[in-house]
Amino acid sequence: MYRPGTDPQNVQMSDVLCDFCHASWTEDLPLVEGHQGSVICGRCVSVAFAEVVLGGGGAEELAGLKCRMCLEERDEPQWESPLDGTVRICRRCIEMAAGAMEKDPDTSWKRPGG
Repeated sequence: MYRPGTDPQNVQMSDVLCDFCHASWTEDLPLVEGHQGSVICGRCVSVAFAEVVLGGGGAEELAGLKCRMCLEERDEPQWESPLDGTVRICRRCIEMAAGAMEKDPDTSWKRPGG
């Protein structure tokens, strides 16, 4: 997501916000992009991974809610944004985001429990 008032012709790093916690993108905070410009930050991936993948938790999908990252309705646990209960990420996307962040040579992000 973009910060309100962002000039689409001149997007700066600080204009890009995590869809889940609204943190600004910085050199120290990696982001993974999903469909239609959705993004999730490394801190949210860490929490989602710990709760859903390692902990076996997560909210079961409610009718009509899609994963913000893949835009699909999936029959699997999802992690819900602490700021907006309609913003969710499915387990598959959590695992894909974790893999992408670990492979990124520009970040030292590691999945929890690894």
